[in-house]
Amino acid sequence: MSAPVTIRIQDTDFDIAKEIAALTMGRTDIGAVVSFSGICRGNEGSEKIAALTLEHYPGMAEAEIKRHADEAMSRWPLDGLAVIHRFGRIEPGENIVLVVTASQHRQAAFHAAEFLMDYLKTSAPFWKREESADGANWVEAREHDDAAAARWTKS
Repeated sequence: MSAPVTIRIQDTDFDIAKEIAALTMGRTDIGAVVSFSGICRGNEGSEKIAALTLEHYPGMAEAEIKRHADEAMSRWPLDGLAVIHRFGRIEPGENIVLVVTASQHRQAAFHAAEFLMDYLKTSAPFWKREESADGANWVEAREHDDAAAARWTKS
C-alpha cells in the first residue's frame, strides 16, 4: 500500500482533528503522528498585527510543496503526510498551516514534520503581508528560519 500524501492550499479554515483522522483512519501500521499547526499571532514584538494576507501562485505552490513532500517521503519511513496551507486574509487566532506526518515510529514523524515546516517557513512560494496600525508590510524570511532550514541540506 502506498502512503497517502495530501496537499491542499485553500482560503477556508481546516479542522486539525478531522485531518489527522482522515490520515490515520483504518490504519494499524501507524505508531506515531506528529502535527504542527501555525496560527496567526496578534503581535510581532510590541507591534499589534491586525491580520496577515497570504498570496500564492496557484499550481506552482502545490507543485513545490508536493516536491518537498516527496522528498520527505523518500528521506524518512513515513506512512502518510498532509500539508494544508491557507491563503487570503487571516486574522489573529486563525489557522494558517497544518503539517501532519505519520510513521511507525516517532523519530521519522518528528524529523519529517520539522523538515516540511522549515521549508514552508523559508522557501515555499507564498508572500506574506502583515497589517498593523502603521500600514501593511511584506514579510521576509528571518535569519533563524533560514538557519533551521539549512540543516536539512544534503552535503
